[in-house]
Amino acid sequence: MSKTVPAERLRAAVAAGLDLLGENRVQEAAAKVPEVPGARWHLVGPLQSNKARRAVELFDAIETVDSVDLAVRLDRIVGELRPGTRFPVLLQVNVDRDPAKAGLDPEAVAWALERIGELTRLEVRGLMTIGRLVAEPEAARPTFRALRRLGERLRRSGLPLGPELSMGMTDDFEVAVEEGATIVRIGRAIFGERPAG
Repeated sequence: MSKTVPAERLRAAVAAGLDLLGENRVQEAAAKVPEVPGARWHLVGPLQSNKARRAVELFDAIETVDSVDLAVRLDRIVGELRPGTRFPVLLQVNVDRDPAKAGLDPEAVAWALERIGELTRLEVRGLMTIGRLVAEPEAARPTFRALRRLGERLRRSGLPLGPELSMGMTDDFEVAVEEGATIVRIGRAIFGERPAG
């Protein structure tokens, strides 16, 4: 996670081989992307539909697709801005059904995948979740395990879902990797504490 990290530090990270960067906000990414050549950028924060066009312009993938409506909008924009390509997305799942978090309810993912699978310009590479804030990393394991099992069930049923699992952050990424994470969102462990405010 590169949010709040200045571009010069991100350039150093890319030079050291860390080329996949995640941003929470489209506006912050718009300022950084031109300043950090050689990086690949994922949107890992909520995407409002009015920022969808700018997100497709800036990012290499969007990990926070949380509705069929948003997917349809992205599909149309990709057709306009990146004709002939399939744009990588992940479906955000609210595994713990936390009302404070975005994402599809686990029971709705199959239905959403059926509809999104009919879109020709998006490629659903996998699933993403935000784990619960817990005192001990081990307490996050049920969330990560549930996302992995959901992905396995969906793929077995023949739905168009890639193998990626984006889950785990600085405090719990080891547990997430044990449960199958292929993308982890680590910021503080690499770049240090974020400035307050």
